[in-house]
Amino acid sequence: MKKVLFILGTTCSGKSDLAVRLAKEYNGEIISADSVQVFKEFDIGSAKITTKQMQGIVHYGVDIKEPNEEFSVYNFIEYTKEKVDEITIKGKLPIIVGGTGLYAKALIEGYNFGDTEKHTTFRAELEKQIVEKGLGEVYNEFKTLYPEVAKDIDKNNAVRVIRAYEIAKFGSTKQSSRQTKYDFLTFALSMERAKLYKKINIRVDIMLDSGLVEEVKNLYEKYGENIQPMRAIGYKEVVSYLKDEIDFKQMSELIKQHTRNYAKRQLTFLKGISNVIYIDSSGQEKAYSQMKGEIDKWLTQKKS
Repeated sequence: MKKVLFILGTTCSGKSDLAVRLAKEYNGEIISADSVQVFKEFDIGSAKITTKQMQGIVHYGVDIKEPNEEFSVYNFIEYTKEKVDEITIKGKLPIIVGGTGLYAKALIEGYNFGDTEKHTTFRAELEKQIVEKGLGEVYNEFKTLYPEVAKDIDKNNAVRVIRAYEIAKFGSTKQSSRQTKYDFLTFALSMERAKLYKKINIRVDIMLDSGLVEEVKNLYEKYGENIQPMRAIGYKEVVSYLKDEIDFKQMSELIKQHTRNYAKRQLTFLKGISNVIYIDSSGQEKAYSQMKGEIDKWLTQKKS
């Protein structure tokens, strides 16, 4: 089976830096599992990795979509499978890195989408129900039918609810472990909550100082607010500020609050993924050493 390394974790947990370091150590190439970094021009608010930060390591899944295009879980799985094959053929180690737990869960647990990218009619029906009945009622219906999937989804995020509902209804058939062609080693990075929240607050301040409002203003003027990545944390709050719905301080605090809430949900979601090795990334050297030890053991195991 093909060896694939997964480095998951909350926002601000140090995934990107550790991934680059491990890619250098193990002759790897990196595939992003981030639902916003796939879009061009969405840079500051997505904390998109820069060329300098890549340190010469090839990265896939970054800047591959125009802002007004869509990118679904199905797209991620198909794209990632293709890149894993390419990287493996080159004799390198595929390293998938990101915080979008639904992407990781779908790939690791082998969701089968029946070769159907998306179900437009079903999505339209859900969107209509949300308008007529409210998101809460649609989420409760989803939760009643698919409680195990629904418990990990942000019930206040319509896009996430629709996407997860679609996966549960049409694509939740899983491959057996004997059918999968991948041997995953999966890490989940986090740290003590107070420290993580402090890092999140600092990162948001840095984003704002680096021109986040100007970035969103330019994107809003070019594409409007109804494109997929504009619904992400850090973008939707700035749009509200640009529309004079909130002031600058409220905007800043909302981004921080929503990001902290998201980090908490990420941790909850990761607990639902099988065979995860949890790493405290507070100390980068210790985290790197622990991960290296596990990778060394994993790489010496015989392939099935």
